[in-house]
Amino acid sequence: MNRCPITYSETDKKYSDKGLKILSRNISQLNDIGYTAGQQRQEAALRAVKMSIQGVQPKLSAILNIKSSKFEIVDIKGTFIIKPQHHFYPQLPENEDLTMKLAAICGIDVPVHGMVYSADGSLSYFIKRFDRKPKNSKLPLEDFAQLAGKNRDTKYNYSIEKLVSLIEEYSTFPMIEKMRFFKRFLFNFLIGNEDMHLKNYSLITNNGKTELAPAYDFLNSSIVLRGDIEESALSIKGKKKKLNHEILIHYLGTERLNLRAKVISNIQNELKASITPWFNMVEISFLNCEQKDKYKMLLDNRIATLKL
Repeated sequence: MNRCPITYSETDKKYSDKGLKILSRNISQLNDIGYTAGQQRQEAALRAVKMSIQGVQPKLSAILNIKSSKFEIVDIKGTFIIKPQHHFYPQLPENEDLTMKLAAICGIDVPVHGMVYSADGSLSYFIKRFDRKPKNSKLPLEDFAQLAGKNRDTKYNYSIEKLVSLIEEYSTFPMIEKMRFFKRFLFNFLIGNEDMHLKNYSLITNNGKTELAPAYDFLNSSIVLRGDIEESALSIKGKKKKLNHEILIHYLGTERLNLRAKVISNIQNELKASITPWFNMVEISFLNCEQKDKYKMLLDNRIATLKL
């Protein structure tokens, strides 16, 4: 019995029927990407200048070709992003896909995502672009580096306090978006994502409403990186590590975000209710045993810090 890399459910095929239907109601199978992981990295490097998506991880723009039942790499008008295996850091696609599924469990808005097999049998991560509309039109989307007047070189030179001010200034309903941001920040602390810099948060405008874009680039970077790592890419109360319950709940939630005690309690309860499903999901994920153990150990430590 196999496990579907889109849904993690058991199946006697490569992909479960449910997983395929998540991608499209019109496909009954999904063929492998026609490149090995190494070839995908090479293609990403060659196409980097032409594509609008950039970053440390190699990325490819793709469309889902329904007729041929496969992802096709394109230079423009892509509706999916593909991330192959990294040449240095192991199992980043498996890590990111799992982390996005954990986010969905606790009610964070995430796009369609999953993993697809490549020509060499390795898994690549895919995520559907949420800023695309029918007929190749785009929704207005600005990341917080753009809003703050920063760039890729200065995307870490900011604070959570200033980021909250941007939410207050630019979103249509600031209090709702501050609640959503609070849950996301706590979630990323819990799962060890210490790389949520300015470009990993965005505001999207649809039907006249400007709000936080669906989550993306959620990854347990703490179990990937070595050494004395930080816990937040952006400083909060002047700190990037050794964050505690007082800073995360009282300072951020109450003082800076001005959330009511009942709202903070509800968010904590939603995260707490997700703990058992999270551990179950880690266990059936595509991470190897060593990575699973590291993931669960970090979760245990961060859950204790937040007193969930």
